[in-house]
Amino acid sequence: MAAVSMTAMDLEMRRVRYFVAVAEECSFVRAASRLYMTQPALSRQIRALEEDLGVVLFLRDRQGTVLTRAGHQLLEDYRTKMNSTPRP
Repeated sequence: MAAVSMTAMDLEMRRVRYFVAVAEECSFVRAASRLYMTQPALSRQIRALEEDLGVVLFLRDRQGTVLTRAGHQLLEDYRTKMNSTPRP
């Protein structure tokens, strides 16, 4: 069986996809369910993305999860890029 290799770009795109799910759901629990993964694993991936970017993307508390200014900017940039990418 051939080994599967994940490039850094693939990993970053996966983390951005996770970020978008949390942003859209406003909940790590609902986003994890939507992504078919556990909430702790999703939280680790989002923390890793935040560390890589050097910003906090979400404010987390008992009332829920909200985007920070940096989170709003990343979501807007992602949507702009996806809307401008030609589709086959």
